[in-house]
Formats: sequence, C-alpha cells, structure tokens
Amino acid sequence: MSNIAPRGLITAGFNPSPTRVNSDSSADGSLAPASLCVSSGLCSCGRRRFIEAAVAMPSLFPIRPSKASAASKLTSEDYTAMLEEVHPPRPGWYEELYASVLNTAMKSYEAEIAGYKTELFAELKGKAEQVLEIGIGTGPNLRYYAADSGVRVFGVDPIMKMEKYARAAAVAAGLPLSNFEFIHAVGEAIPLEDASVDAVVGTLVLCSVKDVDNTLKEIKRVLRPGGLYLFVEHVAAKDGTILRFIQSVLNPLQQILADGCHLTRDTGRSISNSGFAAVNLQTTTLSSASFVNPQVYGIALHNQCRLGRSSDSVREFLLVLRHCRLSVSSFLSLFLDYVSGY
Repeated sequence: MSNIAPRGLITAGFNPSPTRVNSDSSADGSLAPASLCVSSGLCSCGRRRFIEAAVAMPSLFPIRPSKASAASKLTSEDYTAMLEEVHPPRPGWYEELYASVLNTAMKSYEAEIAGYKTELFAELKGKAEQVLEIGIGTGPNLRYYAADSGVRVFGVDPIMKMEKYARAAAVAAGLPLSNFEFIHAVGEAIPLEDASVDAVVGTLVLCSVKDVDNTLKEIKRVLRPGGLYLFVEHVAAKDGTILRFIQSVLNPLQQILADGCHLTRDTGRSISNSGFAAVNLQTTTLSSASFVNPQVYGIALHNQCRLGRSSDSVREFLLVLRHCRLSVSSFLSLFLDYVSGY
C-alpha cells in the first residue's frame, strides 16, 4: 500500500452554465430513424451503425446539470477499508511489474482497438466536462477524450503504481495535470459525490472488479442525469465452443497473472441488465486479443433524466417511446422520471 494519505469524499467541481455542444438531429421536427435508438440486447453490428446510434443518444437526452449530494456518510477511513477488502494490498514488486507490463504489452491490442475507441470517445467531445475513468490503469484512453478544453478527469484504480503512467499519459494527451486526479480506490466504492460527473469511462475493467453489479450501481450513482457510460470489455465466448472451453481452463491462471481478471464473465449481459435507460452494445473479435474474445463496446445512457415541461422535453420523451425498443423496466423508469418533472 502507498503511504499517501487516504482521500475522503471528493467533490467534482462544476460550472452550472457550461458551454455545451449538444447536437439535436430532430431540431427540425423530424423523427430520428428507428435504427438510431437501441435496446439493451447484444448485437453484432459494425462500427458505422454503432456510431449512428451513439450520436442519437445524447441528442435525445442531453447531459444536464444536477445538484450533487453527498454519496454517503462514509469517511476516508471507510473507503480505505473497503479498498483493502475488495482489493487486498499486493506486494510492491508485483504492482510495479504489473503496471510496467500493462504499459508495454498492450500496444498491439491498443493499435487494433484504436478505431473503435476513436469513434466511441468522439461522443464525449463538447458534452462532458467532468469525466470519471474507473480502472484507468496506465491511461491509454486519455488521448481520445482528455484534450478537450475544460475537461477534468478523475482516474480511479486500486493499484497505486499505475499513477505515474497515468499522469504521463495525461501530459501526452494534452491534459493539464491540474485537471487530472488519480484516486486510489475501487469501482465498488467510488469516493465521488452523487450525480457529480458527466461521463464514466471503463475499458477492460469489469473483468477484474470483485462485484460487477455493485460497480455498475456506483457508476450510475455518480453519473448526472443524462450522463453517459462508455465501455469496452471482453466477455465469455459462447457456451459449447472451443474458445469457451479454453477460457474455462485458463481462467484460474488468468486471475493470478492479471490481477483478478476473469475470462468467463458475461459482462455484456450485466451492463444490459443494470437499469440504464438504453444500452447500445456491439460485439467484435480482435486478433490481438487471442483467447480474450469476444469484445463488447458501446454507450449506456443514465436513466434518471428529468425531462421537465418544455415542448422539447415532451418531444424527446415521445421519440424514445416511438423508436426505442426499451424493456418494461426501462420504460417505467423513463415514464416516472418524466412525470416527476412536473
């Protein structure tokens, strides 16, 4: 463990009247095509359809400020205890070695996934000022979204040795270090206030958290109404396939060598069933990922959208009802949130 003093609850600064660039494809009164709205099912569509859907989501539910409240009455000592329980301290040499290997051994993967990430993170441009990245690791994602003016990034990771690499990546991405904070914590207990960030980023992290469902609950807790969760994760291969058999055999060893990484989690289904209003989830296979396939990537829309009384808000709500194939629970959530605006 690091000798750095534990942090308490962190308040993410926020300008109540920020300049945002929220596209509205239906500003002329026309309805968005049905293909732009998504349900929470898994799909094998290509990147073009994915990005069309991703563009539509922020226009239907623009990110809106929300008064943040305290996440809980947890103290910094509580968060430290939870960190040590969820992710027990590793030997210093292991953390240093793991961070170093992660910083160099993932280059072929990052090169192959770059096109997907470029399109995915383009959806944050001009729409997110406060960004939380869970499992930030060595910071390979920062170059895609951190260069925007005014962006502030909170990077959460349970391995302190990742900090120096993440800071270097922030500098390389053009992010002032004054706008970057590395937080020694876990996804199951994020020391940020409720509704305090515009977007949450997580890539190759749900495979390693101790509790996927609690991590997703924390992601929704810290997201502002209309906020976005952007993800890239590897998931278990289909049952009965040779790849799934290989994953099952290698899974125990993978957890030891890769800091708790599981090869057989159905992470895509977990995201789809976690209560987001809409989830655009696509699948792909990467040659550089070997047995760590398939990969899922996409955007999830936070469901607590206070739409209010305006005609634009009513139109947004009707667009969703007409074109998005939402689950019953998601529909009820959206409807209740809409009604609560009155």
